[in-house]
Amino acid sequence: MKIGIIQQHNTADRDDNKRRLEEKIRSLAAKGAELVVLQELHNGLYFCQEENVDTFNQAEPIPGPSTEFYGALAKELGVVIVTSLFERRATGLYHNTAVVLEKDGTIAGKYRKMHIPDDPGYYEKFYFTPGDMGFQPIDTSVGRLGVLVCWDQWYPEAARLMALAGAEILIYPTAIGYDSNDTSDEQERQRMAWQTVQRGHAVANGLPVVTVNRVGDEDGVPFWGTSFVAGPQGELLYEAPTDKEVEAIIDIDMQRSEQVRRWWPFLRDRRIENYNDILKRYID
Repeated sequence: MKIGIIQQHNTADRDDNKRRLEEKIRSLAAKGAELVVLQELHNGLYFCQEENVDTFNQAEPIPGPSTEFYGALAKELGVVIVTSLFERRATGLYHNTAVVLEKDGTIAGKYRKMHIPDDPGYYEKFYFTPGDMGFQPIDTSVGRLGVLVCWDQWYPEAARLMALAGAEILIYPTAIGYDSNDTSDEQERQRMAWQTVQRGHAVANGLPVVTVNRVGDEDGVPFWGTSFVAGPQGELLYEAPTDKEVEAIIDIDMQRSEQVRRWWPFLRDRRIENYNDILKRYID
């Protein structure tokens, strides 16, 4: 499968961000992309650096203006698009939601981000209610997509449950960057840990992983880019730079997971009768 990824530097001009994304989606489709993955909250700036009730005005219903916009593109170009939106579910109830648009323009499915961070510069708990849809892959014309979002990528449980539900690929729209107060060594350790844990999900589940991050400085937070694609043994198939916008197509052999899982039958050898304690917060 030919997967297109877009790593973009966003500004406060939401219309311009969408215009540039449209241009890149069109370019990738013209080059043969079958699936296009966008970064987390791609329509605007990453707004979770502060707590501001007026920011809720950016949220929109699903279906809504963005699903209409990207759905029309998907239909015109004949591609599947993974979007990431600020969902207004009801008055006072909001989610960080990935929506997959089928190539006929319809909504194939959505996933509401489950793990919500609350760190300096990432005050997401103020804005987002944790997802309540579980870890269910989304069926599309290009396969069963295990779509998760950013902070979910640190949790092996999320990747495993998607794999157990039949996902054929793990996809992570992302917005993550450096704390400017950290040393350069610490910043690099964090960036490498972020990539390593996701490559570990690929290995442990025998599935490809696609991660698309934003790039550039937003209100003092330098997002570290490094969008990447890993194969089912964690092998790097593509890695974007830390400081540049990127639109790229990566060709993934979707049949390779079958062979890798025959060599390394981790799902076969799981001792599920001994895992009850995983449901506890901590084992005292």
